[in-house]
Amino acid sequence: MSVTHNLLLFSSLLFFIISPSTAQTSFRPKALVLPLTKDPSSLLYRTKINQRTPLVPVELILDLGGLYPWIDCGDYVSSTYKPARCNSAQCSLANANGCITECFSAPKPGCNNNTCALLVDNTVTNLATDGELGQDVVTIQSTDGKNPGRVVSVGNLLFTCAPSFVLEGLPNGIKGMAGLGRTKVSLPSQFASAFSFNRKFAICLSGSTNSNGVLFFGNEPYVLGPNVDVSDSLTYTPLILNPVSTAAAFVQGDASSDYFIGVKSVNINGKSVQLNSTLLKINSQSGVGGTMISTVKPYTVMETSIYEAVVNAFVKELSGVPRVASVAPFGACFNSTAISSTRLGPGVPSIDLVLQSNNVVWRIVGANSMVEVANDVLCLGFVDGGVNPRTSIVIGAHQLEDNLLQFDLATSRLGFSSSLLSRRTTCANFDFTSKA
Repeated sequence: MSVTHNLLLFSSLLFFIISPSTAQTSFRPKALVLPLTKDPSSLLYRTKINQRTPLVPVELILDLGGLYPWIDCGDYVSSTYKPARCNSAQCSLANANGCITECFSAPKPGCNNNTCALLVDNTVTNLATDGELGQDVVTIQSTDGKNPGRVVSVGNLLFTCAPSFVLEGLPNGIKGMAGLGRTKVSLPSQFASAFSFNRKFAICLSGSTNSNGVLFFGNEPYVLGPNVDVSDSLTYTPLILNPVSTAAAFVQGDASSDYFIGVKSVNINGKSVQLNSTLLKINSQSGVGGTMISTVKPYTVMETSIYEAVVNAFVKELSGVPRVASVAPFGACFNSTAISSTRLGPGVPSIDLVLQSNNVVWRIVGANSMVEVANDVLCLGFVDGGVNPRTSIVIGAHQLEDNLLQFDLATSRLGFSSSLLSRRTTCANFDFTSKA
């Protein structure tokens, strides 16, 4: 077979792999929408898709840097499930790491011979194993950016069919993880391919366990009540590719699927914090260092010397407020009766992550820097990550709440809003009432 013939075959298969089902081809959504719910016990974010034939609601944990979606196949039943065969276009697209040749039970989802294996990474517990690459029907709501629209379906969404034990450590009812990372088979990439919209997505995490945040796939607008298009005032910074994988298990030579940004320095109350700036860069050989964004870490985690410098500078700027005993996992806690309350949360010094220039700043206000741990006790919501962590700063979920973050995979840039409280709205203000 000629090389040209191979390429044509691969291109046509690629369209078939992730094309929308024929029933939906007359309607092409510009964007899709999912609710995000904060789990009160684990502080992880849940979302829900409908999958299989007949359709079943499947609850997944949002994993911003996850390689791809993976789903427990312990009790998976569907008439439309198809395993991806070894050396197929699907396996190539997913960068599969091997072939399953002997599955020692009757064929079923997750156990088929001559299928390709893909790593399954529970990024909450750092437990990793192999699973079977499969595909099945998924339905999801479209959106005009203001409300959900009609439900659309993807006929052949690729995911890893995982053994049940990988769910250990995840909240009850969860069946897997929704990987949004920098791969060709993450959810943003597959939805963009299926519906021919831009490879963009945006997350807006709600700080409340009683109100849904929102996840958009596709183009803006992203409208939150009262009729605020939060995409019209984003600040942009490049997304940086870490050349070495940051997954729990990976194939040698794989780049990281996580999202990194270039933090150059940290200011507190407008004053620069003295840091070892070498730690803020990614080592191109080892992949160690840099600043990553995560939805599976509840709070921002910092390398010890950075953490201590930030905490000491923050405490100094808040010197008029009495300290109280630390409450794990936090190091600096305060008597909150001495802290004023503002529209942007507790009235404490702002923490600025300075990005590619002094004019490009991600501002962390009191609502995102402080955590209420008890009556009259507020703690600085940053955690000591030890002396030799894989990544120097991991910006955690609490610091992302009520901030809109838009990830543009095509241009490799992040758009960020800083706190939406300054625009008198929150991530809980998307109207999930369908107007279709």
